[in-house]
Amino acid sequence: MAKVALPDRGQPLDLAYIYQLAQAINNLSDQLSPTTAKYTTIRTADKTNHTVRTSDARIIGEYITVSNSSTTTSGTETAFHLQFPDFAYAPAVTATPLVAAEATRSRTDVSVILTNVTANSVDGIVKFNTIGVSSVGVNLILVGIPV
Repeated sequence: MAKVALPDRGQPLDLAYIYQLAQAINNLSDQLSPTTAKYTTIRTADKTNHTVRTSDARIIGEYITVSNSSTTTSGTETAFHLQFPDFAYAPAVTATPLVAAEATRSRTDVSVILTNVTANSVDGIVKFNTIGVSSVGVNLILVGIPV
């Protein structure tokens, strides 16, 4: 969006300047128009929808190291916990495992299970389905409505 030049002190307000102001206000209004595509809705566990403008939603991306070059056996589970600033309701959380050590990527089979999501924390488990040495982390994306 183009910025309107500030007038000099004592400059008379002419028609061209007022036109620029009106055009800038209209452009801003177009960007903030209330269409449904500009809203974020979080549906909580009790099936209640909570909707805010997308600009008012909060998105947090976080990486947690779960295992750093450690030896794992099939069936081993490692818990993780993430504390974050309060949301008004439990956010929608997506967790993706990331095998950090290149040498073990093709041989590491892991699963991520979220066990508890609240308005200010998420708990989960990384389950190792193969034997070997692995460095594993979890990428978390949280989308929610701030307090």
